[in-house]
Amino acid sequence: MVKPIPRLRLQGFNNLTKALSFNIYDMCYAVSEEQRQRYIEYIDEAYNADRLTQILTEVARIIGANLLNVARQDYDPQGASVTILISEEPVIDKKAAGKEVLAGAVREHPEEASVVAHLDKSHITVHTYPETHPHNGIATFRADIDVATCGVISPLKALNYLIESFESDIVIMDYRVRGFTRDVKGKKHYIDHKINSIQDFLAKPIRDRYEMFDVNVYQENIFHTKMHLKEFDLDTYLFEEKAKNLGFKDRLRIEAQLKREIAELFHGRNLVD
Repeated sequence: MVKPIPRLRLQGFNNLTKALSFNIYDMCYAVSEEQRQRYIEYIDEAYNADRLTQILTEVARIIGANLLNVARQDYDPQGASVTILISEEPVIDKKAAGKEVLAGAVREHPEEASVVAHLDKSHITVHTYPETHPHNGIATFRADIDVATCGVISPLKALNYLIESFESDIVIMDYRVRGFTRDVKGKKHYIDHKINSIQDFLAKPIRDRYEMFDVNVYQENIFHTKMHLKEFDLDTYLFEEKAKNLGFKDRLRIEAQLKREIAELFHGRNLVD
């Protein structure tokens, strides 16, 4: 069980900015060009702007934030974006005639090229990038997610939900705390919670499922974790196909291509032949 983050007693508003950024990758192998196109269409539908808005709205609920505004957009030929602005406190609509109305409704902006939900000095965004290799049959789906908060609410609370919401073969995460806040005695604090690694906030089933690697710069309050699935099952990577239907040499070739793709994305560089 992940331990709750204790609160620091402050002089006033918490001015620390906490930013959590993700790159999430899902990949598959499609034997034919038609299958690769159907994979892109499947991903584009599974993670369209409406679905992404639902995911980010739940993120806001988990971290205890209030929605101010939402902008979203699906793209042609593929991909989608959603941006949400959020606030730590309930937002009062002063234009309501003597009534206190929480500004939590989704507002449509058809002229914009992205979906945005706004928080007070805080935001949640997601952009998706489905793509296919032009020659070797590999198709990759990437989602870039940013959760930035200002105040006592923490994006780390939504960590497990976000990983489980996407088909995550590889997850690359960055967490950084910026600025400072003062306690009731006037002392400046550059971070308001204990953290040794992003891994501290991952649920045990996720930690058991992934191989993880950290690069942390503690003196700068910068934390970096990347992870990939431990187990490799070819059937889970084949789109509209089963490994048993492929020849032995084809299975070896496809498995080698997928493992190379995973290694390159995980390490962020192309492997030398």
